[in-house]
Amino acid sequence: QVQLVESGGGLVQAGGSLRLSCATSGRTFSTYVMAAMAWFRQAPGKEREFLAAINWSGTSTSYADSVKGRFTISRDKENTVWLQMSTLKPVDTAVYFCAAGEVFGPRVASAYNYWGRGTQVTVSS
Repeated sequence: QVQLVESGGGLVQAGGSLRLSCATSGRTFSTYVMAAMAWFRQAPGKEREFLAAINWSGTSTSYADSVKGRFTISRDKENTVWLQMSTLKPVDTAVYFCAAGEVFGPRVASAYNYWGRGTQVTVSS
């Protein structure tokens, strides 16, 4: 079993920053089960949107154009995945999800097998 738990969401003013974390447990990050970790978000009435992904070694990352240059994904040796978000905008308001998958690269939610419950990020104008 793989468990993912997000934290770090909250209310922030436009232009501000937040750092989300995703704690993983169960199978280790380095196994094929979690060969890739990613962050998605979902706003009310919208589809789940890919934001960023990182491979198990941390040597490769991928970003959606909408967040490139503002968001940074990283991981540590304790199997925690981070999403540093800066220059936040009201359109960034959404529930943010952490996901784990077997292959690094896909930008669709269906490619990821394990999901956290999400953490709410609200950006006020």
